[in-house]
Amino acid sequence: MSREVLLSRIESFSAAHRLYNPSLTEAENWDLFGKCSWPNGHGHNYKVEVRVKGKVDDTSGMVMNLTDLKPLIQAVLDQVDHRCLDKDVPYFSDKPSTAENIAIFFWGEIVGKLPAGVSLSKIKVWETEKNVAAYKG
Repeated sequence: MSREVLLSRIESFSAAHRLYNPSLTEAENWDLFGKCSWPNGHGHNYKVEVRVKGKVDDTSGMVMNLTDLKPLIQAVLDQVDHRCLDKDVPYFSDKPSTAENIAIFFWGEIVGKLPAGVSLSKIKVWETEKNVAAYKG
């Protein structure tokens, strides 16, 4: 009998960003985002957890081989690692690069690329040790 299991992979990346909404004035951005809206931005050492779910294969004993998941995650990391999210990643050109939006970005880049029978369960992003966002699609 095959049972559904959650499987996670955690990776890290470093990136700079500025929390800023171009449709707001500088004063409104400051009121909303505070020091995180400084014009020169700031950086974080992020962690991201990609969680998938599926039935355990009777032959392999796995939901999916992590060696197949790692390159899917790496393809997204290559877009964000050591980048200025707002300037270097087109996805963030019209939305603030919050941890919430980073989680949604990772989801969109991975969701359609998983093997049959495996689905994306959650993307979790740690901006700091205390600030975490999770997205479940």
